[in-house]
Amino acid sequence: MTSYREKFRTVIQKLIDSPDNQHEPLTNFIANEFVKPEKWMHSVNPATGKPWIKIPDGTASEVDSAVAAAKEAFKTWKNTTVQQRSTLLNKVANLIEEFNDEIAILESRDQGKPIGLAKVMDIPRCVQNFRDFANSALYALSTSKILEQPTGKCVNYVKHDPVGVAGLISPWNLPLYLVTFRFRTIKPNFLKLSFKLAPALVAGNTVVCKPSEMTSVTAWVLMHAFKLVGFPSGVVNMVIGEGRSAGQRLVDHPDVHLISFTGSTLVGTKIQEDGAKMNKKVSLEMGGKNPGIVYTNYRKSDIATIARSSFLNQGEICLCTSRLFVQRPIFDDFVKSYVQEAQKFTIGDPSTQVQIGAMNSKVHFEKVKKYIEIAKKEGGNIHCGGVKTVSNGCEDGYFIAPTVITGLPDSSQCMTDEIFGPVVCITPFDTSEEVIERANSTSYGLSATVWSANTDELLNTANELRAGTVWCNTWLARELSMPFGGCKQSGTGREGLHDSLHFYSDAKTVCVNLASKY
Repeated sequence: MTSYREKFRTVIQKLIDSPDNQHEPLTNFIANEFVKPEKWMHSVNPATGKPWIKIPDGTASEVDSAVAAAKEAFKTWKNTTVQQRSTLLNKVANLIEEFNDEIAILESRDQGKPIGLAKVMDIPRCVQNFRDFANSALYALSTSKILEQPTGKCVNYVKHDPVGVAGLISPWNLPLYLVTFRFRTIKPNFLKLSFKLAPALVAGNTVVCKPSEMTSVTAWVLMHAFKLVGFPSGVVNMVIGEGRSAGQRLVDHPDVHLISFTGSTLVGTKIQEDGAKMNKKVSLEMGGKNPGIVYTNYRKSDIATIARSSFLNQGEICLCTSRLFVQRPIFDDFVKSYVQEAQKFTIGDPSTQVQIGAMNSKVHFEKVKKYIEIAKKEGGNIHCGGVKTVSNGCEDGYFIAPTVITGLPDSSQCMTDEIFGPVVCITPFDTSEEVIERANSTSYGLSATVWSANTDELLNTANELRAGTVWCNTWLARELSMPFGGCKQSGTGREGLHDSLHFYSDAKTVCVNLASKY
């Protein structure tokens, strides 16, 4: 009998080996069956600019079928023990870990990121997401207290009940990571999906996933893992499609009781409005325009990390630094050193050993190009970067080199809008009071970095910044037990080892009279 590991290997290898645009089309995953959709659309390989696989163009009726399956499965899944759910999630983690390198190939092809980055970041973090949530849930503590009354004693305790059907909508930049969530160094749709699936399932909910239509291949592979390790029918479902059809129906469906969304502020705000009409639980991780503040006495050895914080994954990480404020006495020298670092990044075919791959889509490529043109028209100085031509089959790919811009006012669109690409604006400042006010001046508040050898300077600045996460002399170093999220237009709610489990459950207080006689 063929083992489930061999079956999983076959699924992945067929995707890897088939020539572009000659793969079997992907399907939706509903009630433990891979269901052909009503219609398909093409998914484009960002490195070549050409279609490489057909994926479902999900409809409202297909979402309805997935939600119905999840609702039925919830009747029994909610009564499983935490130990049972934890065991299944750990099996998923083990299976993904075994095929880390193969899944990384698909993640790179689908999203445009360097394959080396997917191997060491996306897939291992996805594995860790599943494991950490699976194992921490076994040791979760609930509040309890004995109440003394004239009539006797009562014990009060808190029980965390699963909510029901969870709608999980993930973006394209870090696919598997955010669907599972682990965030010691960074977040990608495979990664993003794991960040949501793991806590939702271990808390006892059933789920309907809607991955980005631009990066859905590894999410489809993940559905095979859930089925093969023994998840019951209907507990995990996935409908691939566009936000305006499949995503909107998932948000509007009356049997979906909570929504977790990662994506743009524009879409997130609409989801919040729609969810409020039905009093749904909603968690939103949205846009950012993250500032980095570099003081005169920063450690020059940190220059490479500061550059990495701007350009890793082509700058397509919600936590990337996109505005750098540098104290005036060191401004010119810093810009010179920073440009030198930016020019060290290797750019090219993401299936090779490069540091910068392709932008995720033609639409996004054109958007980033537009902002570089805006900077030129506004009189900005383009020190390096711009559109990059790549050979060896990637001539039509969507490549932009790390781009460094100076000379723009804080009011420039390049300084206020989320570009979400390898584009950084650098500007001078004089005092800490000034830079804190300027850094806080945008509508976003997701993350920030501060660079200084002076501890008081670091902490005083960090305490005044309006951001969900502030890194001091480091970047993307955070424990999963710490809360993650944004303020202002960067989101609502928090995610993390404890916060996510609270979001995916309803706290219920139970009071029991301990009197021996009535």
